[in-house]
Amino acid sequence: MLENRYWRLDAHPQGDDFASALSLQAAPLAPLAEGEVRLRGQWLSMDAGTRMWMGPRTDGYQPPLPLGQPMAGLVLGRVTESRDPRFPEGAMVRGFGQWAEWSTVLPDLAGLEVVDDRLPDPRQHFGALGMNAWTALVGVQEVARVQPGEWLVVSAAAGATGSLACQVGRNLGARVIGLAGGPVKCAWLRDELGVDIAIDYRGQDVAAELAKVEGGVHAYFDNVGGPLLDAVLPNMAHYGRVAVCGMVAAYDSDAPLPGPARFDQVLMRRLRIEGFFIPDFLHRGAEFLPQLRRWHDEGLLEMRIEEFAGIGEVLAAYRHMLGGGNIGKVMVRIDG
Repeated sequence: MLENRYWRLDAHPQGDDFASALSLQAAPLAPLAEGEVRLRGQWLSMDAGTRMWMGPRTDGYQPPLPLGQPMAGLVLGRVTESRDPRFPEGAMVRGFGQWAEWSTVLPDLAGLEVVDDRLPDPRQHFGALGMNAWTALVGVQEVARVQPGEWLVVSAAAGATGSLACQVGRNLGARVIGLAGGPVKCAWLRDELGVDIAIDYRGQDVAAELAKVEGGVHAYFDNVGGPLLDAVLPNMAHYGRVAVCGMVAAYDSDAPLPGPARFDQVLMRRLRIEGFFIPDFLHRGAEFLPQLRRWHDEGLLEMRIEEFAGIGEVLAAYRHMLGGGNIGKVMVRIDG
């Protein structure tokens, strides 16, 4: 009988001490139940939003994961056994599975879907054609309603979702300002992604730099919350739009994030702030794909990837991503 190695959530982590909260376990694979699908993972996606799943908060966008259970996350791999005719053996699939060598899922609960295995780099199913790209497209085009010629600010702009949001905004004709940590990331945003302005939030005064934008910025794609949101709000144009995608500044806290210190600007500048959560749009994936695929094929949408090798490297990869050490997407290759 095959043995499956997986990461188990044993306790709620404190800060970035994931080694004390998760442990690598091994167990025999159980027979499939009716309707289940088993996939051999090839890659695991490291996503900041899963940090909230590890904590005890019950007021988040998803209930906390039960302790003592396998850690959940996005998996890309091939079906090895199936009791659902929609997902034949050998098909490449993507969905929410476990941080494990094999994931056993109920397809509808996992958002499982068959993806094109002819893609030159299949990892782009976690990148330019994946849920980070769906998030960027929905946030920029539908929530922030960015128009050609407008100024769009993106926080965590060198990360997975942020880098795609910058490219989507550029492709839609916006003028893009990327907020990132450090001169290397800012240079990458300018030289590789073509953003108009890159601001180093660690070495520059973000509010002062944004104040130089005549007329203010029209839209803000917010991945972070906290002090960066406070820096942006007073520099928004009247009737500006804020698309709240993530709250990285608070993911490692068990307490709610305090409200914006400059909340008065919502009234003074007649702003609209809207949060959105990509699982609410999972049913629209087929609608997003043609636009994203066209941009990708034309070289207008790409995800830079940092890959770790082996199931044992998951915690190192996860800490690297949450600590902001990455440019682009962090993933773990787990099939050898």
